[in-house]
Amino acid sequence: MHVVLAGGGTAGHIEPALALADALRRQDPTVGITALGTEKGLETRLVPERGYELGLIPAVPLPRKPTPELITVPGRLRGTIKAAEQILERTKADCVVGFGGYVALPGYLAAKRLGVPIIVHEANARPGLANKIGSRYAKFVAVSTPDSKLRGARYVGIPLRRTIATLDRAAVRPEARAAFGLDPNLPTLLVSGGSQGARRLNEVIQATVPALQRAGIQVLHAVGPKNELPHVDNMPGMPPYVPVPYVDRMDLAYAAADMMLCRAGAMTVAELSAVGLPAAFVPLPIGNGEQRLNAQPLVNAGGGLLVDDAQLTPDWVQGNVLPVLADPHRLYEMSRSASEFGRRDADELLVGMVYEAIEQHRK
Repeated sequence: MHVVLAGGGTAGHIEPALALADALRRQDPTVGITALGTEKGLETRLVPERGYELGLIPAVPLPRKPTPELITVPGRLRGTIKAAEQILERTKADCVVGFGGYVALPGYLAAKRLGVPIIVHEANARPGLANKIGSRYAKFVAVSTPDSKLRGARYVGIPLRRTIATLDRAAVRPEARAAFGLDPNLPTLLVSGGSQGARRLNEVIQATVPALQRAGIQVLHAVGPKNELPHVDNMPGMPPYVPVPYVDRMDLAYAAADMMLCRAGAMTVAELSAVGLPAAFVPLPIGNGEQRLNAQPLVNAGGGLLVDDAQLTPDWVQGNVLPVLADPHRLYEMSRSASEFGRRDADELLVGMVYEAIEQHRK
């Protein structure tokens, strides 16, 4: 059996694809896996690092919304669809699993031409253009939110790395706090704007740290690798403020924290709900509003707070985040609500869909 994954470009597309690849290999170590990608995407580093084959196709960026530019897409796609077809033929692909983005659409169209079964996975609450088109040709559509508008969708969640999906935060907490130089017993706020950081979150939290420390709260702050690390002058006896450029072990960061201040990308929301970590979500103010939609169901379930980017201020953090961190009972209730909303088995459910799609096609 050979499975072709189409989800290059950003970590939000690549990580679920790689989590599915890992799950397929756990079930059958002999399964062939090829990931479609372009020379410009993160997949050029992430896919080989995880030990999977990368098949490169030309990049054809897609408009985020229907625009006059959309008319030119079919012509620009011809070459990249042909390249995707060649990869499907060379690998004798049994199915294509797409995760959205500009790599997915050529994969879907090539699979349709060749009669290869298609599975679509949509991570965001608001589907992207590639998956809207791909879902028309797919008998199997998996989504991360129970109220998705994609036709015939099954709610499975987002495939997660095993280090996250199997994380026991309480058991790992002593190790995690020691790893970051945090106090083993103090309430802990984790702050991150994603892999590249978020200047808005950085500025607000740096202005709020003294008030949090005075209230007995320690802070672990991933500022982003391209952002300047703030000067730290931790006074003796005060809770630690630990800024770091980047966290490559998010499982340890989640285990160390009692709450998180973050953006609301689909992967972040899925990981936090899976591990039961409450969060204050600050949706990215650009795009088509999908980040707010990603976070809203978890917030409605009682597992988090939601604030507009423009409303995020030091006063808001002190008035909304600090009271939660200072209340162990409320933290427990929010953590339980997040856990009940989270899905840890999305990778295995998606593996089941892969086998189902291939079996149906062979009949």
